Amino acid sequence: MSVDRLTPPGMFQPVPYHHVAVGTGTRHIHVAGQISRNEEADRLFPDDLVGQVGQAFRNAAKGLAAAGASFDDVVRMRFFLTRSRPEMFEDFMAGIEAVRVELQLPSPLPPLSAIGVDFLFEPDVLVELEVYAVLP
Repeated sequence: MSVDRLTPPGMFQPVPYHHVAVGTGTRHIHVAGQISRNEEADRLFPDDLVGQVGQAFRNAAKGLAAAGASFDDVVRMRFFLTRSRPEMFEDFMAGIEAVRVELQLPSPLPPLSAIGVDFLFEPDVLVELEVYAVLP
């Protein structure tokens, strides 16, 4: 395995992700921010954070697969959430759980950040997901 994930003693818990990932390898994969669009750029899941999170993961999985990687190789994920507020967390997590089995997401997830932003490049986009992976 090219990625070891851990949560050292003394770091806060419980969280649904590891705090640290150590990638060993020479191939670094950076998947650009993925949103809720299909290959024709159709808007999917308008005003539905659960659906948009799931679609962003599906699109990121396609990018990883094209580079010969999977979510097992991911060392970091970064989410950007528009109109961010604490009560969104439940739908955000539901979106992840909706695709966990389908995409074989690791549990706990790799280290991640969820960053609230005022807006993304189009007004219907509620979430954008960037992933970074390392291969041997």
